[in-house]
Amino acid sequence: MTLSEAVGGAARAVATRALDLALPPTCAGCRREGSPLCRECRSWLLVRVAMPPGAPIGLPADIPEPLVQLEWCAPFTGTVRRAVHALKYAGERRLADPLGEAVAARWRRASAGGDLLVPVPASPDRIRERGYDQAVLLAAVAGRHLGLPVVPALERVHATAAQHALGRVGRSENVGHAFRVRDGAAARISGRWVILVDDVVTTGSTLAACATVLIGAGAAAVSAVTVARER
Repeated sequence: MTLSEAVGGAARAVATRALDLALPPTCAGCRREGSPLCRECRSWLLVRVAMPPGAPIGLPADIPEPLVQLEWCAPFTGTVRRAVHALKYAGERRLADPLGEAVAARWRRASAGGDLLVPVPASPDRIRERGYDQAVLLAAVAGRHLGLPVVPALERVHATAAQHALGRVGRSENVGHAFRVRDGAAARISGRWVILVDDVVTTGSTLAACATVLIGAGAAAVSAVTVARER
């Protein structure tokens, strides 16, 4: 861990503590006060954590090329959906901890390999609107638990429509040219096995578009892990 990462982590811990004191968290699942996601509701994040790697993913085709592995923690329903939505749309950053821990637990169990984590970036407009990028928060937590560096290697070239509002072909076209590698990031991913981190996967079009760009910039291989999968 670098000095800047250590300082950043300490600052986040202080900010989280201050927020807890000012506004005690309420569980996104059961609405009980005390934590952003209580122990009982966290169990819904871990329904797939012990499944063997390479378990059938239920997509209508093989894992989207050029990804070599795609994993997720739980179905995008019920408590998990509410937790992801609270992180993305309600400003509940504290949920990045349990969600990121679940990502790390699933990847630790199912990993085929990987050298570093790269978050799938939101658009600049959405980051300004929310005040943060949820995938960056998730990757930071997962990286700490996995002992892997996090490299924000990607950026969105332009905003895209919400994927859930589109059909399968439309989703692929929507993100086909949406990403590029940040200036100076190619050297950090060249020859490395990259693990993409995101909140939800549906068809895998977004992850495949990111993987294509990363491999074009020199990555040796690209896998992906998300909190949830939407059917």
